[in-house]
Amino acid sequence: MRMSCRSALFLILGVIVTSAVGLTAGVSQEEFKGFVAAYEARIIPLWKESVLASYTASVTGNDADYQKSNELNLEMARYYSDPELYAQLKAFRDGGQVSDPILKRELDLLYLQFQGYQIDSALIDRITTLATTVEQKFSTFRTKLGDREVADNVVDSILRQSTDSAELESVWLASKEIGRVVAPDVLTLTKLRNEAARSLGYKDYFEMQLKLSEIEPADLQALFDELDVLTRPVFVALKAEMDSILAARLGITPDQLRPWHYQNRFFQEAPSIYGVDLNSFYEGKDPVAIARKYFNGIGLEIDTILARSDLYEKPGKYQHAYSADVDRAGDARIICNLRPNYYWMATLLHELGHATYSRYNDPNLPWLLRSEPHAFTTEAVAEFFGALPANPRWLVEVMGVAPEEAARVAPACKRSFRAERLIFSRWAQVVVRFEQGLYGNPDQDLNKLWWDLVEKYQLLKRPEGRNEPDWAAKIHIASYPVYYYSYQMGQILAAQFADAIGRNVLGAENSYDLSFANDPRIGEFFREKVFRPGSRYPWNEMIEKATGRKLTSEYYAKQFVE
Repeated sequence: MRMSCRSALFLILGVIVTSAVGLTAGVSQEEFKGFVAAYEARIIPLWKESVLASYTASVTGNDADYQKSNELNLEMARYYSDPELYAQLKAFRDGGQVSDPILKRELDLLYLQFQGYQIDSALIDRITTLATTVEQKFSTFRTKLGDREVADNVVDSILRQSTDSAELESVWLASKEIGRVVAPDVLTLTKLRNEAARSLGYKDYFEMQLKLSEIEPADLQALFDELDVLTRPVFVALKAEMDSILAARLGITPDQLRPWHYQNRFFQEAPSIYGVDLNSFYEGKDPVAIARKYFNGIGLEIDTILARSDLYEKPGKYQHAYSADVDRAGDARIICNLRPNYYWMATLLHELGHATYSRYNDPNLPWLLRSEPHAFTTEAVAEFFGALPANPRWLVEVMGVAPEEAARVAPACKRSFRAERLIFSRWAQVVVRFEQGLYGNPDQDLNKLWWDLVEKYQLLKRPEGRNEPDWAAKIHIASYPVYYYSYQMGQILAAQFADAIGRNVLGAENSYDLSFANDPRIGEFFREKVFRPGSRYPWNEMIEKATGRKLTSEYYAKQFVE
Protein backbone atom coordinates (compact mmCIF):
# COMPACT_ATOMS: atom_id res chain seq x y z
CA MET A 1 0.00 0.00 0.00
CA ARG A 2 1.39 3.35 -0.95
CA MET A 3 1.36 6.02 1.70
CA SER A 4 -1.07 8.59 0.50
CA CYS A 5 -1.91 10.70 3.47
CA ARG A 6 -3.10 14.13 2.56
CA SER A 7 -1.44 16.77 4.68
CA ALA A 8 -1.81 16.07 8.38
CA LEU A 9 -3.36 19.50 8.55
CA PHE A 10 -6.51 18.29 6.84
CA LEU A 11 -6.97 15.34 9.15
CA ILE A 12 -6.24 17.20 12.36
CA LEU A 13 -8.36 20.23 11.60
CA GLY A 14 -10.78 19.58 8.77
CA VAL A 15 -11.99 22.98 7.60
CA ILE A 16 -11.59 26.27 9.41
CA VAL A 17 -13.84 29.28 9.62
CA THR A 18 -13.81 33.00 10.17
CA SER A 19 -14.43 35.00 13.28
CA ALA A 20 -17.90 36.20 14.19
CA VAL A 21 -17.08 39.78 13.34
CA GLY A 22 -19.41 41.18 10.70
CA LEU A 23 -21.78 38.17 10.61
CA THR A 24 -25.48 38.69 11.14
CA ALA A 25 -27.55 36.69 13.59
CA GLY A 26 -30.45 35.84 11.27
CA VAL A 27 -31.50 32.56 9.67
CA SER A 28 -32.55 33.49 6.13
CA GLN A 29 -30.87 32.16 3.01
CA GLU A 30 -29.56 35.61 2.14
CA GLU A 31 -28.03 35.95 5.59
CA PHE A 32 -26.37 32.56 5.18
CA LYS A 33 -24.82 33.82 1.94
CA GLY A 34 -23.31 36.62 4.00
CA PHE A 35 -21.97 34.10 6.48
CA VAL A 36 -20.30 32.14 3.68
CA ALA A 37 -18.83 35.27 2.07
CA ALA A 38 -17.22 36.35 5.35
CA TYR A 39 -16.03 32.79 5.95
CA GLU A 40 -14.32 32.62 2.56
CA ALA A 41 -12.68 36.02 3.00
CA ARG A 42 -10.92 34.73 6.09
CA ILE A 43 -10.39 31.05 5.39
CA ILE A 44 -8.91 31.07 1.90
CA PRO A 45 -5.68 33.01 2.65
CA LEU A 46 -5.28 31.33 6.04
CA TRP A 47 -5.80 27.87 4.54
CA LYS A 48 -3.12 28.51 1.92
CA GLU A 49 -0.64 29.80 4.47
CA SER A 50 -1.28 26.83 6.75
CA VAL A 51 -0.97 24.17 4.05
CA LEU A 52 2.23 25.71 2.74
CA ALA A 53 3.69 25.81 6.25
CA SER A 54 2.85 22.16 6.83
CA TYR A 55 4.26 21.22 3.43
CA THR A 56 7.49 23.15 4.04
CA ALA A 57 7.94 21.48 7.43
CA SER A 58 7.53 18.06 5.80
CA VAL A 59 10.29 18.89 3.34
CA THR A 60 12.81 20.44 5.72
CA GLY A 61 12.12 18.73 9.05
CA ASN A 62 13.24 21.99 10.73
CA ASP A 63 12.00 22.86 14.21
CA ALA A 64 11.17 26.42 13.14
CA ASP A 65 9.06 25.22 10.22
CA TYR A 66 7.13 22.81 12.42
CA GLN A 67 6.64 25.55 14.97
CA LYS A 68 5.19 27.85 12.31
CA SER A 69 2.90 25.08 11.11
CA ASN A 70 1.74 24.42 14.66
CA GLU A 71 1.02 28.10 15.31
CA LEU A 72 -1.11 28.33 12.18
CA ASN A 73 -2.92 25.12 13.06
CA LEU A 74 -3.74 26.57 16.47
CA GLU A 75 -4.97 29.80 14.92
CA MET A 76 -7.24 27.87 12.60
CA ALA A 77 -8.54 25.63 15.36
CA ARG A 78 -9.42 28.58 17.55
CA TYR A 79 -11.52 30.09 14.78
CA TYR A 80 -13.17 26.77 14.15
CA SER A 81 -14.13 26.34 17.81
CA ASP A 82 -15.96 29.68 18.01
CA PRO A 83 -19.24 28.88 19.84
CA GLU A 84 -21.03 31.92 18.39
CA LEU A 85 -20.39 30.74 14.85
CA TYR A 86 -21.53 27.24 15.68
CA ALA A 87 -24.71 28.59 17.27
CA GLN A 88 -25.40 30.63 14.17
CA LEU A 89 -24.92 27.60 11.92
CA LYS A 90 -27.29 25.65 14.14
CA ALA A 91 -29.83 28.47 13.80
CA PHE A 92 -29.51 28.37 10.01
CA ARG A 93 -30.11 24.59 10.04
CA ASP A 94 -33.00 24.71 12.48
CA GLY A 95 -34.58 27.63 10.65
CA GLY A 96 -34.96 25.57 7.48
CA GLN A 97 -34.80 28.60 5.19
CA VAL A 98 -31.64 27.59 3.31
CA SER A 99 -33.18 25.67 0.40
CA ASP A 100 -30.79 26.24 -2.51
CA PRO A 101 -29.05 22.84 -3.05
CA ILE A 102 -25.54 24.29 -3.18
CA LEU A 103 -26.01 26.50 -0.13
CA LYS A 104 -27.71 23.70 1.77
CA ARG A 105 -24.79 21.37 1.07
CA GLU A 106 -22.38 24.05 2.30
CA LEU A 107 -24.46 24.46 5.44
CA ASP A 108 -24.53 20.72 6.13
CA LEU A 109 -20.76 20.40 5.75
CA LEU A 110 -19.97 23.49 7.78
CA TYR A 111 -22.24 22.34 10.59
CA LEU A 112 -20.51 18.95 10.82
CA GLN A 113 -17.06 20.50 10.62
CA PHE A 114 -17.77 23.11 13.29
CA GLN A 115 -19.34 20.53 15.54
CA GLY A 116 -16.08 18.61 15.78
CA TYR A 117 -14.39 21.62 17.37
CA GLN A 118 -16.94 22.73 19.92
CA ILE A 119 -14.61 21.74 22.72
CA ASP A 120 -12.53 23.53 25.30
CA SER A 121 -9.95 25.78 23.65
CA ALA A 122 -7.17 24.62 25.97
CA LEU A 123 -7.90 21.03 24.95
CA ILE A 124 -7.74 22.00 21.28
CA ASP A 125 -4.35 23.62 21.86
CA ARG A 126 -2.99 20.51 23.60
CA ILE A 127 -4.21 18.17 20.85
CA THR A 128 -2.92 20.34 18.02
CA THR A 129 0.50 20.96 19.56
CA LEU A 130 1.06 17.33 20.52
CA ALA A 131 -0.07 16.10 17.09
CA THR A 132 2.47 18.39 15.43
CA THR A 133 5.20 17.13 17.77
CA VAL A 134 4.43 13.50 16.92
CA GLU A 135 4.38 14.25 13.21
CA GLN A 136 7.83 15.82 13.45
CA LYS A 137 9.19 12.80 15.32
CA PHE A 138 8.02 10.53 12.53
CA SER A 139 9.37 12.80 9.81
CA THR A 140 12.86 13.05 11.29
CA PHE A 141 13.23 9.48 12.59
CA ARG A 142 15.86 7.34 10.85
CA THR A 143 16.37 3.63 11.56
CA LYS A 144 19.69 2.84 13.25
CA LEU A 145 21.58 -0.13 11.85
CA GLY A 146 24.68 -0.51 13.95
CA ASP A 147 26.44 2.84 13.98
CA ARG A 148 24.66 4.27 10.94
CA GLU A 149 21.26 5.84 10.41
CA VAL A 150 19.39 4.85 7.26
CA ALA A 151 16.27 6.04 5.47
CA ASP A 152 13.14 3.96 5.07
CA ASN A 153 14.07 3.25 1.44
CA VAL A 154 17.17 1.39 2.68
CA VAL A 155 15.17 -0.55 5.27
CA ASP A 156 12.60 -1.54 2.66
CA SER A 157 15.31 -2.63 0.23
CA ILE A 158 16.95 -4.91 2.79
CA LEU A 159 13.64 -6.46 3.80
CA ARG A 160 12.78 -7.16 0.16
CA GLN A 161 16.13 -8.54 -0.92
CA SER A 162 17.93 -10.21 1.97
CA THR A 163 17.65 -13.95 2.63
CA ASP A 164 19.57 -13.79 5.92
CA SER A 165 17.06 -14.34 8.73
CA ALA A 166 19.31 -12.76 11.34
CA GLU A 167 19.76 -9.62 9.25
CA LEU A 168 16.04 -9.43 8.47
CA GLU A 169 15.13 -9.72 12.12
CA SER A 170 17.59 -7.05 13.26
CA VAL A 171 16.48 -4.58 10.56
CA TRP A 172 12.80 -5.21 11.23
CA LEU A 173 13.28 -4.73 14.98
CA ALA A 174 15.29 -1.55 14.44
CA SER A 175 12.55 -0.10 12.23
CA LYS A 176 10.06 -0.55 15.08
CA GLU A 177 12.01 1.71 17.46
CA ILE A 178 9.94 4.67 16.31
CA GLY A 179 7.01 3.00 18.06
CA ARG A 180 8.78 3.20 21.41
CA VAL A 181 9.70 6.85 20.70
CA VAL A 182 6.16 8.05 20.01
CA ALA A 183 3.94 5.60 21.95
CA PRO A 184 3.57 7.72 25.12
CA ASP A 185 2.57 10.75 23.06
CA VAL A 186 0.18 8.73 20.90
CA LEU A 187 -1.51 7.30 23.97
CA THR A 188 -1.86 10.80 25.43
CA LEU A 189 -3.28 12.02 22.10
CA THR A 190 -5.76 9.15 22.10
CA LYS A 191 -7.10 10.10 25.52
CA LEU A 192 -7.24 13.78 24.64
CA ARG A 193 -9.14 13.01 21.43
CA ASN A 194 -11.56 10.84 23.39
CA GLU A 195 -12.05 13.62 25.92
CA ALA A 196 -12.91 16.00 23.09
CA ALA A 197 -15.33 13.54 21.47
CA ARG A 198 -17.14 12.76 24.73
CA SER A 199 -17.56 16.43 25.49
CA LEU A 200 -19.63 16.55 22.28
CA GLY A 201 -21.75 13.56 23.21
CA TYR A 202 -19.97 10.86 21.22
CA LYS A 203 -18.97 7.51 22.68
CA ASP A 204 -15.36 8.04 21.63
CA TYR A 205 -13.18 9.67 18.99
CA PHE A 206 -13.55 6.70 16.61
CA GLU A 207 -17.32 7.13 16.50
CA MET A 208 -17.05 10.90 16.20
CA GLN A 209 -14.68 10.85 13.25
CA LEU A 210 -16.89 8.46 11.32
CA LYS A 211 -20.11 10.36 11.93
CA LEU A 212 -18.58 13.74 11.16
CA SER A 213 -17.47 12.35 7.78
CA GLU A 214 -20.94 11.00 7.01
CA ILE A 215 -20.12 7.34 7.74
CA GLU A 216 -22.30 5.37 10.14
CA PRO A 217 -20.16 3.18 12.44
CA ALA A 218 -22.57 0.25 12.07
CA ASP A 219 -22.27 0.46 8.28
CA LEU A 220 -18.48 0.45 8.44
CA GLN A 221 -18.53 -2.51 10.84
CA ALA A 222 -20.83 -4.41 8.50
CA LEU A 223 -18.60 -3.68 5.50
CA PHE A 224 -15.44 -4.90 7.24
CA ASP A 225 -17.22 -7.98 8.57
CA GLU A 226 -18.40 -8.73 5.02
CA LEU A 227 -14.87 -8.29 3.67
CA ASP A 228 -13.49 -10.57 6.37
CA VAL A 229 -15.88 -13.36 5.39
CA LEU A 230 -15.30 -12.70 1.69
CA THR A 231 -11.50 -12.69 1.77
CA ARG A 232 -10.65 -15.12 4.57
CA PRO A 233 -10.86 -18.44 2.64
CA VAL A 234 -8.85 -17.18 -0.33
CA PHE A 235 -6.35 -15.47 1.93
CA VAL A 236 -5.81 -18.65 3.96
CA ALA A 237 -4.96 -20.50 0.74
CA LEU A 238 -2.78 -17.64 -0.50
CA LYS A 239 -0.90 -17.41 2.81
CA ALA A 240 -0.16 -21.16 2.77
CA GLU A 241 1.20 -20.91 -0.77
CA MET A 242 3.23 -17.84 0.16
CA ASP A 243 4.67 -19.44 3.28
CA SER A 244 5.84 -22.45 1.32
CA ILE A 245 7.62 -20.30 -1.28
CA LEU A 246 9.17 -17.90 1.25
CA ALA A 247 10.37 -20.69 3.52
CA ALA A 248 12.10 -22.41 0.60
CA ARG A 249 13.71 -19.12 -0.46
CA LEU A 250 14.98 -18.47 3.07
CA GLY A 251 16.08 -22.03 3.80
CA ILE A 252 13.77 -22.47 6.79
CA THR A 253 10.52 -24.33 7.49
CA PRO A 254 7.13 -22.57 7.22
CA ASP A 255 6.59 -22.78 10.98
CA GLN A 256 9.81 -20.74 11.46
CA LEU A 257 8.49 -17.78 9.48
CA ARG A 258 8.11 -14.56 11.44
CA PRO A 259 6.95 -11.03 10.52
CA TRP A 260 10.39 -9.96 9.25
CA HIS A 261 10.35 -12.67 6.56
CA TYR A 262 7.53 -11.11 4.49
CA GLN A 263 9.55 -8.38 2.74
CA ASN A 264 7.66 -5.50 4.36
CA ARG A 265 7.63 -3.83 7.76
CA PHE A 266 3.92 -4.47 8.27
CA PHE A 267 3.06 -7.20 5.72
CA GLN A 268 0.80 -4.73 3.97
CA GLU A 269 2.15 -5.48 0.49
CA ALA A 270 2.70 -8.69 -1.42
CA PRO A 271 6.20 -10.20 -1.31
CA SER A 272 7.89 -11.02 -4.61
CA ILE A 273 7.16 -14.73 -4.97
CA TYR A 274 5.59 -15.17 -8.39
CA GLY A 275 8.61 -15.13 -10.65
CA VAL A 276 8.11 -11.62 -11.99
CA ASP A 277 10.47 -8.84 -11.00
CA LEU A 278 8.47 -5.70 -11.66
CA ASN A 279 11.47 -3.61 -10.62
CA SER A 280 13.26 -4.79 -13.78
CA PHE A 281 10.82 -2.81 -15.93
CA TYR A 282 11.54 0.43 -14.07
CA GLU A 283 15.26 0.26 -13.22
CA GLY A 284 17.15 3.04 -14.94
CA LYS A 285 13.92 4.74 -16.02
CA ASP A 286 12.70 8.18 -14.98
CA PRO A 287 9.41 7.72 -13.10
CA VAL A 288 8.53 11.40 -13.58
CA ALA A 289 8.87 11.16 -17.36
CA ILE A 290 6.76 7.99 -17.37
CA ALA A 291 4.05 9.61 -15.26
CA ARG A 292 4.01 12.69 -17.48
CA LYS A 293 3.66 10.53 -20.58
CA TYR A 294 0.84 8.50 -19.06
CA PHE A 295 -1.27 11.38 -17.76
CA ASN A 296 -0.81 13.37 -20.98
CA GLY A 297 -2.07 10.31 -22.83
CA ILE A 298 -5.36 10.32 -20.93
CA GLY A 299 -5.83 14.07 -21.19
CA LEU A 300 -4.79 15.16 -17.69
CA GLU A 301 -1.89 17.62 -17.71
CA ILE A 302 0.34 17.31 -14.63
CA ASP A 303 3.27 19.64 -15.41
CA THR A 304 2.01 22.32 -13.04
CA ILE A 305 1.72 19.73 -10.26
CA LEU A 306 5.21 18.35 -10.82
CA ALA A 307 6.78 21.82 -11.04
CA ARG A 308 5.65 22.63 -7.48
CA SER A 309 6.33 19.21 -5.95
CA ASP A 310 9.26 17.88 -3.91
CA LEU A 311 10.07 14.47 -5.34
CA TYR A 312 13.42 13.20 -4.05
CA GLU A 313 15.08 12.22 -0.75
CA LYS A 314 16.56 14.85 1.55
CA PRO A 315 17.91 14.79 5.11
CA GLY A 316 15.13 15.36 7.63
CA LYS A 317 12.40 15.13 4.99
CA TYR A 318 9.15 13.22 5.50
CA GLN A 319 10.00 9.76 4.17
CA HIS A 320 6.67 8.66 2.81
CA ALA A 321 4.42 10.39 0.28
CA TYR A 322 1.35 12.59 0.23
CA SER A 323 -0.56 15.12 -1.82
CA ALA A 324 -1.50 18.63 -0.67
CA ASP A 325 -4.12 20.95 -2.10
CA VAL A 326 -2.70 24.37 -1.30
CA ASP A 327 -5.56 26.62 -2.36
CA ARG A 328 -8.34 24.59 -4.06
CA ALA A 329 -7.65 26.81 -7.05
CA GLY A 330 -5.14 24.73 -9.00
CA ASP A 331 -2.09 24.58 -6.73
CA ALA A 332 -1.88 20.88 -5.96
CA ARG A 333 1.52 19.35 -5.20
CA ILE A 334 3.01 16.13 -3.88
CA ILE A 335 5.85 14.90 -1.72
CA CYS A 336 7.72 11.73 -2.72
CA ASN A 337 11.13 10.16 -2.22
CA LEU A 338 11.51 8.72 -5.69
CA ARG A 339 13.78 5.95 -6.82
CA PRO A 340 13.65 4.15 -10.18
CA ASN A 341 11.73 1.07 -9.07
CA TYR A 342 8.23 -0.38 -9.18
CA TYR A 343 7.29 0.74 -5.68
CA TRP A 344 7.99 4.41 -6.32
CA MET A 345 6.52 4.31 -9.81
CA ALA A 346 3.27 3.07 -8.31
CA THR A 347 3.52 5.57 -5.46
CA LEU A 348 4.06 8.48 -7.85
CA LEU A 349 0.99 7.57 -9.91
CA HIS A 350 -0.99 7.12 -6.70
CA GLU A 351 -0.11 10.57 -5.40
CA LEU A 352 -0.73 12.15 -8.78
CA GLY A 353 -4.19 10.59 -8.63
CA HIS A 354 -4.79 12.61 -5.47
CA ALA A 355 -3.26 15.71 -6.99
CA THR A 356 -5.26 15.59 -10.22
CA TYR A 357 -8.41 15.25 -8.13
CA SER A 358 -7.47 18.57 -6.51
CA ARG A 359 -6.09 20.18 -9.67
CA TYR A 360 -9.20 19.62 -11.78
CA ASN A 361 -11.90 20.75 -9.40
CA ASP A 362 -14.69 23.00 -10.67
CA PRO A 363 -13.71 26.66 -10.14
CA ASN A 364 -17.37 27.60 -10.43
CA LEU A 365 -18.22 25.72 -7.24
CA PRO A 366 -17.97 27.54 -3.92
CA TRP A 367 -14.54 27.15 -2.35
CA LEU A 368 -15.88 24.87 0.38
CA LEU A 369 -17.18 22.34 -2.16
CA ARG A 370 -14.01 22.16 -4.25
CA SER A 371 -12.88 18.98 -2.56
CA GLU A 372 -13.77 15.29 -2.51
CA PRO A 373 -17.01 14.32 -0.72
CA HIS A 374 -15.07 11.85 1.41
CA ALA A 375 -11.41 10.90 1.83
CA PHE A 376 -12.01 7.44 0.39
CA THR A 377 -13.18 8.83 -2.97
CA THR A 378 -9.81 10.47 -3.57
CA GLU A 379 -8.14 7.28 -2.30
CA ALA A 380 -10.12 5.39 -4.94
CA VAL A 381 -8.70 7.56 -7.71
CA ALA A 382 -5.19 7.18 -6.29
CA GLU A 383 -5.61 3.39 -6.05
CA PHE A 384 -6.88 3.24 -9.63
CA PHE A 385 -3.78 4.93 -11.02
CA GLY A 386 -1.34 3.37 -8.53
CA ALA A 387 -2.31 -0.13 -9.69
CA LEU A 388 -1.29 0.45 -13.31
CA PRO A 389 2.49 -0.22 -13.15
CA ALA A 390 1.72 -3.92 -12.52
CA ASN A 391 -0.66 -4.12 -15.49
CA PRO A 392 0.88 -6.14 -18.39
CA ARG A 393 -0.95 -4.18 -21.10
CA TRP A 394 0.14 -0.92 -19.47
CA LEU A 395 3.73 -2.18 -19.62
CA VAL A 396 3.37 -2.55 -23.38
CA GLU A 397 1.47 0.63 -24.14
CA VAL A 398 3.24 3.01 -21.75
CA MET A 399 6.60 1.42 -20.94
CA GLY A 400 7.24 0.00 -24.41
CA VAL A 401 7.78 -3.56 -23.16
CA ALA A 402 7.69 -6.13 -25.98
CA PRO A 403 4.24 -7.75 -26.26
CA GLU A 404 5.71 -11.25 -26.01
CA GLU A 405 7.55 -10.32 -22.80
CA ALA A 406 4.40 -8.81 -21.32
CA ALA A 407 2.44 -11.93 -22.29
CA ARG A 408 5.07 -14.07 -20.57
CA VAL A 409 4.77 -12.23 -17.25
CA ALA A 410 1.03 -11.55 -17.45
CA PRO A 411 -0.11 -14.54 -15.36
CA ALA A 412 2.45 -13.74 -12.65
CA CYS A 413 1.47 -10.04 -12.70
CA LYS A 414 -2.17 -10.94 -12.24
CA ARG A 415 -1.42 -13.28 -9.34
CA SER A 416 0.88 -10.74 -7.73
CA PHE A 417 -1.65 -7.92 -7.98
CA ARG A 418 -4.43 -10.13 -6.61
CA ALA A 419 -2.15 -11.07 -3.72
CA GLU A 420 -1.37 -7.40 -3.07
CA ARG A 421 -5.04 -6.49 -2.82
CA LEU A 422 -5.92 -9.45 -0.59
CA ILE A 423 -2.93 -8.89 1.68
CA PHE A 424 -3.79 -5.24 2.05
CA SER A 425 -7.40 -6.06 2.82
CA ARG A 426 -6.32 -8.27 5.72
CA TRP A 427 -3.89 -5.60 6.94
CA ALA A 428 -6.62 -2.96 6.83
CA GLN A 429 -8.71 -5.20 9.09
CA VAL A 430 -5.90 -5.03 11.67
CA VAL A 431 -5.51 -1.25 11.63
CA VAL A 432 -9.22 -0.40 11.60
CA ARG A 433 -10.12 -2.86 14.35
CA PHE A 434 -7.09 -1.82 16.40
CA GLU A 435 -8.13 1.83 16.25
CA GLN A 436 -11.65 0.86 17.26
CA GLY A 437 -10.20 -0.95 20.27
CA LEU A 438 -7.66 1.79 21.00
CA TYR A 439 -10.29 4.51 21.30
CA GLY A 440 -12.78 2.14 22.93
CA ASN A 441 -10.36 1.35 25.75
CA PRO A 442 -6.91 2.98 25.60
CA ASP A 443 -5.98 1.53 29.02
CA GLN A 444 -6.06 -2.09 27.86
CA ASP A 445 -2.92 -4.03 26.90
CA LEU A 446 -2.49 -2.46 23.47
CA ASN A 447 0.64 -4.44 22.63
CA LYS A 448 -1.34 -7.65 23.08
CA LEU A 449 -4.35 -6.32 21.20
CA TRP A 450 -2.13 -5.46 18.24
CA TRP A 451 -0.58 -8.88 17.93
CA ASP A 452 -3.88 -10.65 18.60
CA LEU A 453 -5.31 -8.85 15.56
CA VAL A 454 -2.20 -9.45 13.45
CA GLU A 455 -2.41 -13.17 14.16
CA LYS A 456 -6.15 -13.33 13.52
CA TYR A 457 -6.35 -11.34 10.28
CA GLN A 458 -2.86 -11.57 8.77
CA LEU A 459 -2.02 -15.06 10.08
CA LEU A 460 1.44 -13.93 11.18
CA LYS A 461 3.15 -15.35 14.25
CA ARG A 462 4.07 -12.79 16.87
CA PRO A 463 7.75 -12.69 17.85
CA GLU A 464 8.32 -14.78 20.94
CA GLY A 465 8.47 -12.76 24.13
CA ARG A 466 8.00 -9.42 22.41
CA ASN A 467 6.11 -6.78 24.39
CA GLU A 468 6.72 -3.49 22.60
CA PRO A 469 4.34 -0.83 21.18
CA ASP A 470 4.70 -1.99 17.58
CA TRP A 471 1.26 -0.53 16.89
CA ALA A 472 2.69 2.97 17.40
CA ALA A 473 5.23 2.42 14.62
CA LYS A 474 2.44 2.87 12.07
CA ILE A 475 2.26 6.58 11.34
CA HIS A 476 -1.44 6.57 10.55
CA ILE A 477 -2.40 5.57 14.07
CA ALA A 478 -0.54 8.58 15.43
CA SER A 479 -0.94 11.30 12.81
CA TYR A 480 -3.89 10.26 10.63
CA PRO A 481 -6.37 8.79 13.11
CA VAL A 482 -9.47 6.92 11.99
CA TYR A 483 -8.46 7.26 8.35
CA TYR A 484 -7.27 3.81 7.35
CA TYR A 485 -10.71 2.48 6.46
CA SER A 486 -10.63 5.03 3.63
CA TYR A 487 -7.89 3.06 1.87
CA GLN A 488 -9.92 -0.14 1.86
CA MET A 489 -13.10 1.61 0.78
CA GLY A 490 -10.98 3.35 -1.85
CA GLN A 491 -9.85 0.02 -3.27
CA ILE A 492 -13.45 -1.16 -3.44
CA LEU A 493 -14.43 2.01 -5.29
CA ALA A 494 -11.37 1.79 -7.58
CA ALA A 495 -12.64 -1.57 -8.83
CA GLN A 496 -16.05 0.00 -9.39
CA PHE A 497 -14.46 2.88 -11.34
CA ALA A 498 -12.54 0.37 -13.49
CA ASP A 499 -15.74 -1.48 -14.32
CA ALA A 500 -17.62 1.75 -15.15
CA ILE A 501 -14.83 3.07 -17.38
CA GLY A 502 -14.42 -0.28 -19.12
CA ARG A 503 -18.10 -0.83 -19.84
CA ASN A 504 -19.53 2.66 -20.15
CA VAL A 505 -16.60 4.62 -21.59
CA LEU A 506 -14.43 2.14 -23.52
CA GLY A 507 -17.12 -0.38 -24.41
CA ALA A 508 -15.17 -3.39 -23.13
CA GLU A 509 -16.75 -6.58 -21.82
CA ASN A 510 -13.87 -7.35 -19.44
CA SER A 511 -12.72 -4.17 -17.73
CA TYR A 512 -9.86 -5.83 -15.88
CA ASP A 513 -7.76 -6.66 -18.94
CA LEU A 514 -7.52 -3.07 -20.14
CA SER A 515 -4.42 -0.85 -19.97
CA PHE A 516 -6.45 2.30 -19.15
CA ALA A 517 -3.86 4.24 -21.17
CA ASN A 518 -3.65 6.49 -24.23
CA ASP A 519 -7.31 7.44 -24.36
CA PRO A 520 -8.46 10.96 -23.34
CA ARG A 521 -11.91 9.57 -22.54
CA ILE A 522 -10.42 8.11 -19.35
CA GLY A 523 -9.28 11.52 -18.16
CA GLU A 524 -12.61 12.99 -19.19
CA PHE A 525 -14.49 10.43 -17.07
CA PHE A 526 -12.53 11.35 -13.97
CA ARG A 527 -12.53 15.08 -14.66
CA GLU A 528 -16.26 15.38 -15.37
CA LYS A 529 -17.83 12.66 -13.24
CA VAL A 530 -15.51 12.53 -10.23
CA PHE A 531 -13.33 15.63 -9.91
CA ARG A 532 -15.62 18.48 -10.95
CA PRO A 533 -18.60 17.51 -8.76
CA GLY A 534 -16.33 18.05 -5.74
CA SER A 535 -18.36 17.58 -2.57
CA ARG A 536 -21.52 18.98 -4.13
CA TYR A 537 -23.19 15.64 -3.38
CA PRO A 538 -22.79 13.20 -0.49
CA TRP A 539 -20.28 10.50 -1.39
CA ASN A 540 -22.68 7.72 -2.31
CA GLU A 541 -24.74 10.04 -4.50
CA MET A 542 -21.60 11.10 -6.37
CA ILE A 543 -20.59 7.45 -6.84
CA GLU A 544 -24.02 6.55 -8.19
CA LYS A 545 -23.96 9.46 -10.64
CA ALA A 546 -20.46 8.50 -11.82
CA THR A 547 -20.83 4.71 -12.08
CA GLY A 548 -24.56 4.03 -12.15
CA ARG A 549 -24.55 2.30 -8.75
CA LYS A 550 -23.98 3.17 -5.13
CA LEU A 551 -20.80 1.79 -3.57
CA THR A 552 -20.73 -2.00 -3.77
CA SER A 553 -18.03 -4.62 -3.11
CA GLU A 554 -19.32 -6.68 -6.08
CA TYR A 555 -16.63 -5.48 -8.50
CA TYR A 556 -13.86 -5.83 -5.93
CA ALA A 557 -14.95 -9.42 -5.29
CA LYS A 558 -15.19 -10.17 -9.01
CA GLN A 559 -11.64 -8.94 -9.58
CA PHE A 560 -9.82 -10.27 -6.53
CA VAL A 561 -11.84 -13.00 -4.85
CA GLU A 562 -13.86 -14.98 -7.37
